[in-house]
Amino acid sequence: MAALSDLLPQAAVRLDARAADWREAIRAAGGLLVDTGATTDAYTAEMLRNVEENGPYLVLAPGFALAHARPSPAVLRTALSWVRLAEPVEFGHESNDPVRLVVALAARDAAAHTDAMAALARLLADPGTTRALQEARDPEELRRVLAADEDDPAAPAHAAAAGDVTDAGGTAVAGERREAEADERRPGAGPAVHKILTVCGNGVGTSLFLKHTLEQVLDRWGWARHVTVEATDTISAKGKAAEAVAILTSREIARTLGDVGVPVRVVEDFTSRTEADRVLRDTYDV
Repeated sequence: MAALSDLLPQAAVRLDARAADWREAIRAAGGLLVDTGATTDAYTAEMLRNVEENGPYLVLAPGFALAHARPSPAVLRTALSWVRLAEPVEFGHESNDPVRLVVALAARDAAAHTDAMAALARLLADPGTTRALQEARDPEELRRVLAADEDDPAAPAHAAAAGDVTDAGGTAVAGERREAEADERRPGAGPAVHKILTVCGNGVGTSLFLKHTLEQVLDRWGWARHVTVEATDTISAKGKAAEAVAILTSREIARTLGDVGVPVRVVEDFTSRTEADRVLRDTYDV
């Protein structure tokens, strides 16, 4: 599996770029993919068309958009580009606008970049790391911040788990309480018996972010052996819905899916363990 540093060369990083709107922002990120030999111009057009057809679901956290499209012949190799805007732009997202960071993902298939997506989700879930990425003075400094996660993947999570509170002595207690409550209602023992689908327009980008966040919470609960999380696209999700206890996705994709026979839960911030915890508790009534 490719790491962030493998997929994001320094030449694919542009800081404090100017863009008049979301289209120019995506074109800037797509242009870097072309310049570094990862895609053809056709892939940039496909990323733009993805937003036009599916809405701004790829704005998956406050200020952050993951531009991407389906794997296609326009993708020459799996890669990322990174554009930090001088001034944020509106994508039309109800809660996560305006966007200052646009990361473009070009995927040859649905597997090669999963580790990189997990690492990026972990980084962006940590406020200190996010701040360091926002304040990086040049591409080299930004890549050092990203590389720190590869050296010590647990580093951003050194504090209490997201959503925990502390007692007077500073000990995390809310997470332990939630874990005990959840354990009382966890699915039956043995192999994984429940499936949750995370869904995006293409099944290769934003859905992987949400999958990683959910898996962190399930691991915290002690449910990781009993619930599987599968990232998929809107077309496949309709066929797989009968296998799942719930679908978690963005507001835009939820509208596209409509009634699929199982609960469809909306998540606004795909990097937030606190929100994922809340949505899972609502799904399982714990």
